[in-house]
Amino acid sequence: MLPDQAYHKTSVLVVGAGPAGLACAIALRRARPEIDLCVIDKARDAGHHNLSGALLEPQAIHRLLDLAKADWQETEEARALLARSVHRDDLVLLLGRRLALRVTPAITLARKVGLGIGALTHRGNYIVSIAKLTKFLAELAKKLGAEVLHGFAASDILLDQRSGLATGVKLVDQGLDKEGRPQPNYLAGELVEAKIVVLAEGCDGLVTERFIEAANLRRRTTQLYSVGVKELISVTPEQYAKLGDHRVVHTLGYPLWTPVLGPGMFGGGIIYPFGDNCIAVGAIVGADWKYCDFNPQDALTHVKNHAFVRPFLEGGKVVEAGAKMIPEGGFHAIPREPQTNTIGKGNVIIVGDSAGLVNMLKIEGLHNAIDSGIIAAGAIAAALEAPETAAATYTNLLDQSPVMREMRAARNFRQVIARCGNLVGIPLSTIAGLLPLPRAEPDYKAMTRRRYRYRGNREFDKATFAGVAHTEHREEQPAHLRIVDPAVCTARCESVLGMPCITFCPAGVYEKIQGFLAPANPSNCLHCKTCQRKCPFDNIRWTAPEGGGGPRYQTM
Repeated sequence: MLPDQAYHKTSVLVVGAGPAGLACAIALRRARPEIDLCVIDKARDAGHHNLSGALLEPQAIHRLLDLAKADWQETEEARALLARSVHRDDLVLLLGRRLALRVTPAITLARKVGLGIGALTHRGNYIVSIAKLTKFLAELAKKLGAEVLHGFAASDILLDQRSGLATGVKLVDQGLDKEGRPQPNYLAGELVEAKIVVLAEGCDGLVTERFIEAANLRRRTTQLYSVGVKELISVTPEQYAKLGDHRVVHTLGYPLWTPVLGPGMFGGGIIYPFGDNCIAVGAIVGADWKYCDFNPQDALTHVKNHAFVRPFLEGGKVVEAGAKMIPEGGFHAIPREPQTNTIGKGNVIIVGDSAGLVNMLKIEGLHNAIDSGIIAAGAIAAALEAPETAAATYTNLLDQSPVMREMRAARNFRQVIARCGNLVGIPLSTIAGLLPLPRAEPDYKAMTRRRYRYRGNREFDKATFAGVAHTEHREEQPAHLRIVDPAVCTARCESVLGMPCITFCPAGVYEKIQGFLAPANPSNCLHCKTCQRKCPFDNIRWTAPEGGGGPRYQTM
């Protein structure tokens, strides 16, 4: 239950306590400290559902912290959070299981001659834990007077049918058994009313996508996604020293792409230092992969075992792990109202990854998320007396900002690669902004009968992976993963593609039971929503479980 009946109404409601939502809350409390402001989030505590690489451009976080606390650079918390920055930035092409070619000089040259791909440099960026960053920002927002409430999952947005404006959101029902029957502790999902709603749920947010549909917002091209799987590995001091505290490595090629012979997937690996002799390693894979037996975690294993990467990690212990989707569609996949071109509508604003503000030339979106939250706060401060103008004011400010200049510069990047493949698409992507917008299909339509070349015989240990993600849900609640038509799984999917969700779900949620596919282990769910976007028959829907469920990331 919300802590007080007064919280059923608020002037501004932010749905999602990630970097974008918290940036909005912090900036708004500075601009208009007298207004009621509430931030709700489905995670049990701050940062628990936040996972990223993460590299963060200094300018955005400096802007936010300058607003929040004039002497922030003197605080121990800020110094610890931003202790590491990139001094050496390596881009490495992995050629098979053993060979590696450093291609950073080519990126440096591209930057000098003004090619878009030259933006793929990260020197000077902070190396941060987004989970810790989010926890830090949540505390700042609270100190400034914002109500930041965790464990409150929203299930839908409430719209006035006459005005078209949002009146608030509905929270998830609590205390139902597996069949949906009320138990003695049942609590109907409460209604939280607000004059202005900010949607900051992150990638593929449930309430955001329902609002986009209900308000008839449109994307010029379909949103494309990638799936990131990440492990934090404790290594020896000697291994950590080999990488160093200020060096990041990004990999291309094996095991996702090999010219001519295949496979042919977009993506790569990351190796970042996280301090305390811990190294973060991850694999990021475009969700338009073709291979029905592909599991992104297999790609992560191959990256870790490559001769170039193995010396950093061999013998280390995985202390935390997780998975997340990334919105990659770029400028033309930002949802807008067709008549007014607003990002949102009326008194509803969409920020950060919910809006798809990831710059694929940089493969970064965290700085844009923070900046969009700051811009949203400015728009709300100006629109409080006329809430119906909030989305228009926000869009006008955002479209004139560096955020949208970046997004325009990176337009068509991912669509060109999706349409043409890596061999042709990556070279073409250097001039993607000059090309007509290629037609892109939703990721799930890419699945074929083709098999992944490096599949291997050993199954990835998903139970252990979910365990170190510390994921947890109340066992006796209805499954929050719904198979729309179970007959499709057996009659169409199994015989042709072998029920690929069993393979690609990073938490091992799906199993075949008595001949039928079922979300047998919903309590393992990491909330990455890969199943919803990659089921080859678009036959799975992710809904919000009770608040407080899901992973409990500490350092991701």
